[in-house]
Amino acid sequence: MAMHLTPDNRLKKLVVIGDRVLIKPTRPDERTASGLYLPPGVQEKEKVQQGYVIKTGPGYAIPMPVDDEPWKQDDEQVKYVPLQVKEGDLAIFLLSGATEVMYEKEKYFIVPQSAILMLEREEDL
Repeated sequence: MAMHLTPDNRLKKLVVIGDRVLIKPTRPDERTASGLYLPPGVQEKEKVQQGYVIKTGPGYAIPMPVDDEPWKQDDEQVKYVPLQVKEGDLAIFLLSGATEVMYEKEKYFIVPQSAILMLEREEDL
């Protein structure tokens, strides 16, 4: 059964791994409601980019302790330390750590959380 791809569900097929996040870059002069933006000179000189977090990976995998207890069930559940980054955050990140990808004619970056310098989160404080 072929599922119909819509703008809402087309990114559901993408699974982000580990501590990485999928970011859709903003236009260079795009300001957020609070006025955060990267001046053009900074983008070229510092090799930084900004964009919105579209999807996040599960986080950092925690190594499981080794149990040699045969009566325990054998359902190895991988546990993760969750990421600080959340979907919808505006991220400023280093391009050196990012991988550019094209998906459905749109440009995205796959970025490890360690390459993200700062987030802006639209939340009622």
